Amino acid sequence: MAISADQVKLLREKTGAGMMDCKKALTESDGDFDKAIDILRKKGATVAAKRAERTTNEGLILTQISDDKKTAYMVEVNCETDFVAKSDDFISFSKLVLDAIVAQAPKTVEELLTLTQDGKVLSNELDSLLGKIGEKITVSRFIIEKSETGILVDYVHHGSKLGVLIKIDNVGAGNVDEIFTIGKDVAMQVAAMKPICVYREEVDKTLIEKELDIYKELARKEGKPEQILEKIALGKLNKYYQENCLFEQAFVKDNAKTIGDLFKEYNKKYSVESKLVLFHRFHLSDEKK
Repeated sequence: MAISADQVKLLREKTGAGMMDCKKALTESDGDFDKAIDILRKKGATVAAKRAERTTNEGLILTQISDDKKTAYMVEVNCETDFVAKSDDFISFSKLVLDAIVAQAPKTVEELLTLTQDGKVLSNELDSLLGKIGEKITVSRFIIEKSETGILVDYVHHGSKLGVLIKIDNVGAGNVDEIFTIGKDVAMQVAAMKPICVYREEVDKTLIEKELDIYKELARKEGKPEQILEKIALGKLNKYYQENCLFEQAFVKDNAKTIGDLFKEYNKKYSVESKLVLFHRFHLSDEKK
């Protein structure tokens, strides 16, 4: 049977597939819309191997904090283009994924995709989205963090391409709203300054030795006396800590203070021992996911 342009247009509006793909699907199905949609979905499955070779550098990072601030969730869902990342279908799928993580606390991405949330199997929803959009879409990673003695704080930068979780323990009898505000500032600090760890003790010893060797060699090439190379290297290493360890970084809102000073002031004010424990930073540009 002859397929009209209006039929093709309607199927394209319903599925988001290309014009030629829609026309071929309608021709194969003799104009049956439901069968045509199935054909398009199956075609999406057949091109999965080619799609798998593509890169997914765009997407969304979503977070959620429980009402009691004791649990935090963050997930990264990727696609190929910013256009798709801003589409209603992709946003809805990403939110469904986050809802499943919050409600069911899976351990792995593989387990996550087997879950049913709001009556929808995530793997089926992903397949449908692949067929409709035609781009590679992946759930790259997620994290669930808990605190029994403190709070979790989240921050998502404008555009949802960068997200941060902060864990603060031993809040005690302090002011939860105040420490949460401090946590927000710290989360924004992590987003902006990209620390590699919270405390200098967490820096890999091999990295420290490597940095010291580099500093000594640079000082040696500058003609510095051999007997003071160690002192010079240690001074530069201390600066390295100040730039890369969150607790020692200068606070971006007030360079006269460090992040550590914020906690020292809060603890003194409320006679508590709150502690910045860890952070997670997800960015779409991260190479290792």
